[in-house]
Amino acid sequence: MRILLTNDDGIHAEGLKVLEQIARKLSDDVWVVAPEEDQSGVSHSLTISDPLRLRQIDEKHYALKGTPTDCVIMAVKHIMPEAPDLVLSGVNAGGNLADDVSYSGTVSGAVEGMMQGIRSIALSQEFLHETNRDNIPWNTVLSLAPDILKKLVKIPLPEGVLLNVNFPACEAREVTGLSVAPLGHRGHKILIDKRADGRGLPYYWMYFSRGKGENKEKTDIDVLQDKAISVTPMKLDLTAHDFLHSLEKALGSA
Repeated sequence: MRILLTNDDGIHAEGLKVLEQIARKLSDDVWVVAPEEDQSGVSHSLTISDPLRLRQIDEKHYALKGTPTDCVIMAVKHIMPEAPDLVLSGVNAGGNLADDVSYSGTVSGAVEGMMQGIRSIALSQEFLHETNRDNIPWNTVLSLAPDILKKLVKIPLPEGVLLNVNFPACEAREVTGLSVAPLGHRGHKILIDKRADGRGLPYYWMYFSRGKGENKEKTDIDVLQDKAISVTPMKLDLTAHDFLHSLEKALGSA
């Protein structure tokens, strides 16, 4: 099995090193094509107005001056001798849950793999945000992901479906199980922090304040709060199917 790894935290990210250790428990044919720099929050963006600069690190490791989407396309269309059998994106430093997936470069790396017709899985390791990134429990995903992936790669997936897997913010021995769950709703608030540089000129930081949205069923958010692993099947179809008929009637085209 040929595996392609990418991420959005960049080629030097600890989570990518962890992902490679995980992937090598599934196969010896592992390729890495990851962004040269942190691309968190870029979603499914594609670089079309600037050139892509590719740096080869060794035979199967490459850094690209681009997005996770760029990385997957370059790997499949240019770098690899044949398309991979599996795309793994991550391991992201922090969960990619609920509304987060619309911004996530990690998830979008898997989205692009799916669009290329390749089985694709995004992996993220949640951590307690009141602690710093030095305390991310990487051993949780490192020890538990291989067996989960071995099961997931054998399950037939419908066309156009990818998998989003999140590991809870606890040690591996504390994990309570695994649940398949839909995406939840967090109720994001986007805030702007205005500051001044050394010359008194303004600059701005954009950041999120995560609320707790109302969810009518158990979602991926609840699963991680229960210290379990969440697995969410996702697809790219954004059509509001339940509104199609009503819209047709309102426009008089039904």
